[in-house]
Amino acid sequence: MASNATELADRQKAAGQEADMTQVAANEQAGKKQKDKKPPKEKKPQGQGKKKDAGGQDMDTKGITTKKDDDLAAWYQEVLLKGDFLEYSDIPGCYILNPPSYAIWESIQAFLNARFRKMGVRNCYFPLFISEANLQREKDHLEGFEAEVAWVTHGGKDKLPSRLAVRPTSETAMYPHYAKKIRSHRDLPLRLNQWNNVVRWEFKHAMPFLRSREFLWQEGHTAHLTEESASKEVYEILDHYASVYEDLLAVPVVKGTKTDNEKFAGAYYTTTVEGFIPSTGRGIQAATSHCLGQHFSKMFGITVEDPSAKEGEKKPPIHVWQNSWGFTTRTIGVMILVHSDDKGLVLPPRAAELQVVIVPVGLTAKTSAEVREKLNKETDAIRAVLEAVDVRAHVDHRDYSPGWKFNDWELKGVPLRLEFGPKDSQNDVVTCSRRDQHGKTTIPIFSIEQDVPALLETIQSDLYTKAKAAYDSHRKVITKWDDFVPSLNGKNVNIIPHCLGDKCEDEVKELSKRTSVGDDTTEDARAPSMGAKSLCIPFEQPENLPETCLRPNCGEKARKWVMFGRSY
Repeated sequence: MASNATELADRQKAAGQEADMTQVAANEQAGKKQKDKKPPKEKKPQGQGKKKDAGGQDMDTKGITTKKDDDLAAWYQEVLLKGDFLEYSDIPGCYILNPPSYAIWESIQAFLNARFRKMGVRNCYFPLFISEANLQREKDHLEGFEAEVAWVTHGGKDKLPSRLAVRPTSETAMYPHYAKKIRSHRDLPLRLNQWNNVVRWEFKHAMPFLRSREFLWQEGHTAHLTEESASKEVYEILDHYASVYEDLLAVPVVKGTKTDNEKFAGAYYTTTVEGFIPSTGRGIQAATSHCLGQHFSKMFGITVEDPSAKEGEKKPPIHVWQNSWGFTTRTIGVMILVHSDDKGLVLPPRAAELQVVIVPVGLTAKTSAEVREKLNKETDAIRAVLEAVDVRAHVDHRDYSPGWKFNDWELKGVPLRLEFGPKDSQNDVVTCSRRDQHGKTTIPIFSIEQDVPALLETIQSDLYTKAKAAYDSHRKVITKWDDFVPSLNGKNVNIIPHCLGDKCEDEVKELSKRTSVGDDTTEDARAPSMGAKSLCIPFEQPENLPETCLRPNCGEKARKWVMFGRSY
């Protein structure tokens, strides 16, 4: 056990060092002097020995020692490390995804690929590097990423004749190819998708999965003859993204359109699914699907002949309509923040790498070798029965006590634990413990192939119902400005009548920076005192839109209900 504690301490020390290095980088970016900066104090490792609780009593640090509602960032780090989801690398903002978290990403890939193929989307791959000339061809687009672009300047010891950008997104990498590939309206629609990594060299405080310098995603890029065709696809993709969250990860989202202030750089319009983190009351952009219009096709010369032209008739060529849409590993962080608790990870069964763990119990030093062998065979047989009905199951034969195993699997968030011992064998039952609830029940051994899959679906449904109830109860319709900031401070997102003016949005953000008004809640210890920005214009609009915008002194006509909130 000492080696396990030492290993965890090393991992948490690396996490602490990353936080220090990220802050130094942020200061350098802001132009602050670092000459006289004292080296950061070494953080005390967690995960070994004992520490004191609020009452001065010793605590076991092998479990989660920080409560989610007390310090979300510290809790989140513990959950990721002790749940074996992630490791910190020696490069701040870049992380190692361990098999349990990467398996969830693979389940997302399989979920989306099946739906993409039915739409006629084909997977491909484009280079990681983008020439500086191509990246700079679209200035509005570049401005959205310029501060985050990582540049390659040397190959070995030789300086490159021109810089190469490490892919922040692939519009400018792919569209010269589209101009060559699309020769006729008969080549449309062209639908390509790639699963890859991108780099955005952010100097903000990094948060694994949610904000990192390198992340995994899929990016779809398509070309269409008409706006109607492009628009149909934008909303179809958005439905698939919402389905990943709601049907696979049991996370509720709100679908809507971004305001002009918040839309993708260079887009005609952006649609979005917006999540919510109840612990902090902050919204989070979950995924986006953009209609790019004809902006990029005009920039890159992607045209086709007009199919309505009659024989011998000359009509100007048509610039194609384009879309882009993307879904990232941020999803995994949202899932963790929504479902997990003070005991560790809580994973939805449909996405979890392991759905069921079987733990042999009731064995003592006096148990005979024959009884042990019989019990081991029976637990292996239970696993085989479950695997035959496509349940991802594992038997824990490790030489640890049952209590230690229970705690370990709770940390890792496996949805269902089955306990099976000599008494269970005699009574022809297995004992069940759900990760999302307290207590235990039993089910007959002869019906596990029906009962266990059904129970997993119940867990999936219950997780979604709980999360949806939390989101619904923290989404407030506000019609008086005096209620706006207190509602935010009560961990809510606010739906308000708004004029959709860019400057008005900025004013709302400035006026709603955190104050003491109605602020009796504990927020993420590292969260800034931010104002509320527009999250989306929800597709589902409340009734009875007031005449004027909610912001004081605006006076403009309210055009839509807009959801505002503090956000990640």
